[in-house]
Amino acid sequence: MAQQGLQLDEEQLCCSICLDLLKDPVTVPCGHSYCSRCIEGHWNQDDQRGRFSCPQCRHVFNPRPVMKKNTMLAEVVESLKKTGLQAAPPDHCYAGPGDVACDVCTGRRLKAVKTCLQCLVSYCDTHLQPHYQSPAFKRHKLVQASGELQENICSRHDEVKKVFCRTDRLLICSLCSMDEHKGHETISAAAERAERQKELDTSQQNIRQRIQEREKDVKVLHQEVESINHCADGAVEDSDAIFTELISSMERRRSEVRQLIRDQQEREVSRAEDLRRRAEQEVTELRRRHAELEQLSLTEDHIRFLQRYTSSLSTIGESTHPVSSHVRPLRYFEDVTVAVSKMRDKLEDILTEEGTNVSETVNRVDVLLSAPAEPKTRADELEDILTEEGTNVSETVNRVDVLLSTAPEPKTRAEFLQYSRPITLDPNTAHQRLSLSKGNRKVTLIVQSQSHPDHPERFTGACQVLSREALSGRWYWEVEISGLYVGAAVSCKDISRTGSGAESAFGYNDKSWCLRHNFLGGCTFRHKGIDTLIPGRVSSRVGVYLDHSAGTLSFYDVSDDTMTLLHTVHTTFTHNLHAGLRLYCTGDTAELCDLK
Repeated sequence: MAQQGLQLDEEQLCCSICLDLLKDPVTVPCGHSYCSRCIEGHWNQDDQRGRFSCPQCRHVFNPRPVMKKNTMLAEVVESLKKTGLQAAPPDHCYAGPGDVACDVCTGRRLKAVKTCLQCLVSYCDTHLQPHYQSPAFKRHKLVQASGELQENICSRHDEVKKVFCRTDRLLICSLCSMDEHKGHETISAAAERAERQKELDTSQQNIRQRIQEREKDVKVLHQEVESINHCADGAVEDSDAIFTELISSMERRRSEVRQLIRDQQEREVSRAEDLRRRAEQEVTELRRRHAELEQLSLTEDHIRFLQRYTSSLSTIGESTHPVSSHVRPLRYFEDVTVAVSKMRDKLEDILTEEGTNVSETVNRVDVLLSAPAEPKTRADELEDILTEEGTNVSETVNRVDVLLSTAPEPKTRAEFLQYSRPITLDPNTAHQRLSLSKGNRKVTLIVQSQSHPDHPERFTGACQVLSREALSGRWYWEVEISGLYVGAAVSCKDISRTGSGAESAFGYNDKSWCLRHNFLGGCTFRHKGIDTLIPGRVSSRVGVYLDHSAGTLSFYDVSDDTMTLLHTVHTTFTHNLHAGLRLYCTGDTAELCDLK
């Protein structure tokens, strides 16, 4: 009981703020004592609120009390220090629910920090000191404090399990190895642990390697998600442009058919009105002749009758304008309706069939191995039907004969290189997401927009850029391509710079010609929104040859010194042209090659 009283006194001599023996103790007006530095620091924080309270009873003081040293408490604390006693441990050092308690402590037990596998006892830091200081405990095995010591004791022989039986894969004691496990393959628990530790280290290394690989996959997939989103946006943009153009084409055809019908109506009405007037005149004349003959029939003078009869009949004759021969069947305009209905039915069939194909293509898109499918085939067929059936309706065929230039073109790469001149990209035309490098000869499509200054010649819709140099005469250049979709183009200077529709995108209008390179090796040539598929694989380098005066534009697949013609355009160029590059997906790059 005396010891418990002494323990209580020690706890009362602890500062409730720092949980240590009082240092320079002071007592506040409510009777509680603290270290001078602790209470002053506490009230310095309260000084900001203008209130000063006791940390224990929360009594409020106003104004701030003036602290004086408690001499008696200071002497008691000094006496305790001289006798070697210390303050009671703070509450967090005692064992609580879920903690391993020291097996040596009496009364309120402290937390154990180590467990001795030899003694089968858990010790707090104080009672563990003999194991560190006495040679008698030198060979004892200390482990992290554990409350499951009974698992390490053999229930049959009451000994520590220090042997591992590989036959039965069990931890056993030394007596078990000579009894029921006799003849089994056994090894010390420490040696088994060492071998298993090697396996564990190997497994950890493998896991770390897999983590690194998966982190790389996560990064790649993150980039792929960005590419998917950008390519999908591009596909939606292109599809919208195609459908817009298709709708415009249908509107144009409707206006043409309406005008044809009205023109034909005007001609037919004019013809019918002319025939009607002639018929009315003939009726008037016939009525007059009929009246004369009627009067002649009433003449009683035979000689007079015979004289006038012969002359009257000679002037009547047959009708010179038979109306029935000029009247057309009433089904004339019904045939037009039938032709338009036929065109509508074909369009509906194509929309249904190709719409299903587009849906299936979108559903099976594999963005890691291929690029999003373009619904261009459907637009081509619809445009063909509009053209063909529109021709049937109008009953006219307009043929445009393209005059091909007879100027000889280079045949070998060496001959083409004679017309190569340096070409650089114009930063003032580059879209905000295009990054130029290598002296403005290389362009990369990035995620973030660049801080390019505003400029009236900058493209704001499609991610594309024009060359600084105007092209006239003969030019040859090569483009090195890397990425999902990259377009090598030639464009007029006055192409629209705003919006993402057909008026500004390379290949969608009559001001630009674009060869789009697919990373799988295929190519598509586009002009006025009409695609021409180029079969076969194509290397990453595309050569472009322009003969401005001859109206020739050719694209070549360049591999080593071998050049394979991909597509040729024969037309008439009325303006100076510029080289152009269009990028579709994040990470795509294109570089104008140095052909020195």
